[in-house]
Amino acid sequence: MSNLIIAPIVLPAVVGPFILMAIRFHSDLQRVFSVASVVLLNIIALALLWHTMDGSIEVYELGDWPAPFGIVLVLDRLSAMMVLLTTLLALPVLLYAIGSGWDTRGRHFHALFQFQLMGILGAFLTGDAFNLFVFFEVLLIASYGLMIHGGGSKRLRAGVQYVVYNLLGSSLFLIALGTIYSVTGTLNMADLAVRVAALPAEDTALIRVAAVLLLLVFAIKAAVLPLHFWLPASYANAPMPVAALFAIMTKVGAYAILRMYTLVFGPDVAATQGLVGDWLLPAALLTLTVGSIGILGARELGRLVAFGAITSMGTLLIAISLFTPQSTAAALYYAIHSTFTAALLFLVADLVIERRGGKLIPCPAMPQSGLISALYFAGAIAMAGMPPLSGFIGKLLVLSAAWPSQQVWLIFAVVLTTSLITIVGLTRAGSILFWKSHDRSVQPPEEEEDDIGKPMSPELASAPVPGLAFVSVFVLLAGLVALTVLAGPVLKYTEATAGQLFDPTGYIETVLQRR
Repeated sequence: MSNLIIAPIVLPAVVGPFILMAIRFHSDLQRVFSVASVVLLNIIALALLWHTMDGSIEVYELGDWPAPFGIVLVLDRLSAMMVLLTTLLALPVLLYAIGSGWDTRGRHFHALFQFQLMGILGAFLTGDAFNLFVFFEVLLIASYGLMIHGGGSKRLRAGVQYVVYNLLGSSLFLIALGTIYSVTGTLNMADLAVRVAALPAEDTALIRVAAVLLLLVFAIKAAVLPLHFWLPASYANAPMPVAALFAIMTKVGAYAILRMYTLVFGPDVAATQGLVGDWLLPAALLTLTVGSIGILGARELGRLVAFGAITSMGTLLIAISLFTPQSTAAALYYAIHSTFTAALLFLVADLVIERRGGKLIPCPAMPQSGLISALYFAGAIAMAGMPPLSGFIGKLLVLSAAWPSQQVWLIFAVVLTTSLITIVGLTRAGSILFWKSHDRSVQPPEEEEDDIGKPMSPELASAPVPGLAFVSVFVLLAGLVALTVLAGPVLKYTEATAGQLFDPTGYIETVLQRR
């Protein structure tokens, strides 16, 4: 089984260059190889998850060099869950891009898609802090290419802002890693856990500085206020299928916080004790508040969904910042829910934008508006945390985990108030898009422009949605329904995952056993 751990990284790393060099002029073959790769990744991810069900931890040593001298990949409950979540998201998003024709609007979509998966899956599997940085850069480069797919000046400006802001985060990441290495002499996560815990109190100042820098870096990736400015414009101006895939990218930041601050800078490490809760909880509450206000004030559908992704991260990070096994289990459940919900709404937004434009203004009804509106309101219910979908269960779990906290009433007030604001904002947008659109006296703007700066095609605006695109959206909705129905087994797995995170002895011993 240990040899299978590297497969989620190697497979897209091989398929991406093959598409780029061998079949870049054959769009049908690109689609076949890309879909086959993602399907195979799902099978591999299921096998990896099944292997961790009994709590097993597996290590793959590249070049047969033992840790901490060589690069290692580590499979535990958390990494297996995040790998499967990524592959489950990637398949309907890829099928939607094919069904809607988005993959043909620019060059190298499928190759970039594979490289993006390589970076994300590598970040979840690596057991080395420096290679976490390397995979961050891989996914950053690939995501920039995907973001500007299709062209357009607005998209290019948003892409430049996205890259500059994330390069700033990469610079801080390198500084933090250099600081950690200068103090400990290692960047292997398991070895770091041992050495940081053994540091004398007088030598921990630099480690605390490095821990703060890393928290800033991961906060940038997770779009935590006030480091969230890159996300609304970037996600709103990216192709909507790409933005749907990006729903998992903010979770990479949340994953890194969980991994580093339970393993390396754990709650028992005196030098960094209380760091996550003291810094992250206020920022998460503000993130949730600003995101919900952004939903209420949005004038474009893409920005509305982007702010919805920010509110989801705020709720998720509130749970993480409480830093208990119960809150972490709730956070992991909510991470699954929020990933599928954001992706669902981004794809629904694309269905709307392609046929009536992205501005929230009344327009004549579009084809299949009844079915599209039903999908929108299902996504809105999920994002707002209303019953009967999994968002309601997720928020209940977060609020239940907050009960022992000293800030319980503040957390309750913010979560419940922002939920109401989110409901109002999403309902307002939906009524403009689907109810006021039936007013035939309202005429569309003289020249509505789509999200790449070109006039909308009247033929496209009146065309029915391709069947494959609808199937992809329904698959994501089915994922939310399944998460609701199977909430018990999923929560049981996340609770076991949280227990494994807060007792990292098994992880450390497994990685360092050959040393």
